This record gives sequence, structure tokens and C-alpha cells, in this order.
Amino acid sequence: MLSRLMSGSDRTLDREFNCTVRLLDDSEYTCTVQRDAKGQWLFDQVCHYLNLLEKDYFGIRFVDPDKQRHWLEFSKPITKQMRSQPPYTMCLRVKFYPPDPAALKEEITRYHVFLQIKRDLYHGRLLCKSSDAAALAAFILQAEIGDYDPGKHPEGYSSKFQFFPKHSERLERRIAEIHKSELTGQSPETSEMNFLRKAQSLETYGVDPHPCKDVSGNAAFLAFTPFGFVVLQGNRRIHFLKWNEVTKLKFEGKTFHIYATYQEDQKIILTYFAPTPEACKHLWKCGVENQAFYQFEKSSQVRTVSSSNLFFKGSRFRYSGKVAKEVMEQSAKIRREPPEIHRAGMVPSRSCPSITHGPRQSSVPRTRRRAVHISIMEAHNGFEGVGACRAAGLLGIEGLMEL
Repeated sequence: MLSRLMSGSDRTLDREFNCTVRLLDDSEYTCTVQRDAKGQWLFDQVCHYLNLLEKDYFGIRFVDPDKQRHWLEFSKPITKQMRSQPPYTMCLRVKFYPPDPAALKEEITRYHVFLQIKRDLYHGRLLCKSSDAAALAAFILQAEIGDYDPGKHPEGYSSKFQFFPKHSERLERRIAEIHKSELTGQSPETSEMNFLRKAQSLETYGVDPHPCKDVSGNAAFLAFTPFGFVVLQGNRRIHFLKWNEVTKLKFEGKTFHIYATYQEDQKIILTYFAPTPEACKHLWKCGVENQAFYQFEKSSQVRTVSSSNLFFKGSRFRYSGKVAKEVMEQSAKIRREPPEIHRAGMVPSRSCPSITHGPRQSSVPRTRRRAVHISIMEAHNGFEGVGACRAAGLLGIEGLMEL
């Protein structure tokens, strides 16, 4: 009898496992997943929990034992994509940044995009000049603590909050000045919208950087945005190709090639080297998915692509989701009362360089808050967060730090 019970228990454990998904507000969603469940099932569960209908901009990311990041493929079983044993921990993140966040139909979607871009600013991926950085931080303050109140906000109050990895006292003073004098009366949703509009105007909006080296051995960061392919070196954008100019993406081993037709008739090939073959394949898949999402009119136009010039050689991959135009058309059909948004206010923390959120109001008891710690130098001239390029922030390490 005991042996039969044990074998039954073992089979139960084999059939299901626990999975935790860290959300954009640093809370966690935990559920039991059937062994044969596909990525789409888990993603749908998370979006249902968050009440997100405009969910096609988001994805679930995880890191393998070699610290390589991956996006969970929704059409494949979860266990087939993992190289470790359960329980699994993943992150919900914006995968495709909306070209115009203001055009999103629902405020709850804009709020989650706001949370993502706030993370991008903090981790040094959203590079900007000091004037823009001050405005962005002031919008965050207004959205999360409300109007300036001299009784609650003593001199130097903005220094108690961490918007960037590290910043100057001068910038802190400017943040407080904007918050005090220019934003009084703005509701959280208005401040978040203003934050999104400001962020969208920056060159590094939507950048999720992949570290590489160019043919001369110089460090570079490759990224895909709603508007095209970007190469960053230091604090400069040295290449920008619109999606309709990119004709092919391919890789072999660690070598990544971008083929493009530039200015109508000028054909160019850009070559970069990823740290590992796995990183190069991830870079290629991200590029293929981003180009399909932003460039095509219909998902039926998307075709399977090969990593090689010869279709039957190398890796083959096809983006299987909706494209941006279809997502917008579907969003326009949403008809429901706006769902309630439980915003987590900022908690001052000077001893710990992190943004820490209060507990999320939820009926699910297994959520908990989590702080993130990174230290990167500020650049006083040019971009805030330039030190992130040279230290860590633009290495795309956010997923590694959080997982």
C-alpha cells in the first residue's frame, strides 16, 4: 500500500510543478502548472490575474543556468524550454513597446508600460539628458506620492527616492523644483501619461540592449525598437535602420549579420559578435520577432525565416503572435468598465539604493515585494545613465539581477 501511495505521489509531482512570475510592480504571482502546459497557458493566467486585455505587448522572460535570457515561447510546452528543474521563476516584462503609448486603449495597460519604462530608467537602459531625466523623475514623484506638501516633504525629500542608479544633488534639486512648481494637481494617470510621452520621444525608448562587439573588437549594444534596429556605442547611437530598410537578419555561431537597403539603393551589411552562440541566437530571434511585430500589416504575412542564406541550413523560426496593427484593431473593440488599478506608492530608501514598493492590494496571498539593487555611475554631461553602458545597466542584466 505504501509503495502504491508513493508511486502515485511521484506521478503527481511529475504531472505538475510550481511556477512564480515576478510582475512589473515587484510583486509575485505563483501558480501550479501542468507538466504539458504551453507557455500561452501561463501567460494567459498572469494576464487574467492582472486584468490585462491589451496583453500582446507583454511577454514572459526567464534565464537559463548559463545566465542566458530567453522569452518564453507560447506555442511550446514550458518544460521543453527549460534547462533546469522546477520550481521555475520568470518575469513578466514588456516585450514589444507600443509605438505610441498614448494610443493604448486602457489605462491599466499604460500603467504597466509605465512600470516597465520606470525600470528601464532605473537600470540605465533609457538614456537621456539631465533635463529630461529631471522631468521623468518628477512625473514619477507626482504619480506615486501626489502633490508637494511642505508638511510631508521636507527639504531634500527627492533625495530619499532612487530614480536612477546614481545621480547628483543638483539633479535631485531640479527634480524637486519641477515637482513643487509645475505638477501640482496632476492625477496619477495624467503624470504617467506625461512620463510616457516624454520617454517615447527619447532615442533609447524601447531599447532592450544585447551586448556585442564590432569587427574592431569595440563594445557595442544592439537593440530593437518600435521604429527599427539600433546600435549604441558609449552614449551615442551610431546606427539606426528603419524596419522597412532591414532586409535580412542572420547568424552563425557568435556572428550576427544585419542586411539592409539604406537610402533606397545603398546596400549595407553590419556584422557584430555576441558573447556566446546562445546569446547570438537569442539576439536573432528577438530581431525576427520585433521586425514581424512592427513591420507587417497582418500576422498571415509572417513567414518562417532561416538564420542562414540557405533556408534548409541553420536555425528556422517563425513569429507566431499578432502584429502591432492587429493588436491596435483588437484594442479598439474593447468594451468594458475600466478596471481598478492598485498603484503602489514609492517608499523612501536612502540606505538601500532601490525603488521599493508597498504591498500590492490583491486577493492572492502569495504576492510579496522585492527590491532591486544595482550601482552605476551617473554621467553629468550628456546622457543620464551613460555609466550604465560602461558598467552594467546597458548589458541587459536586469533579468539576471531579478531572477
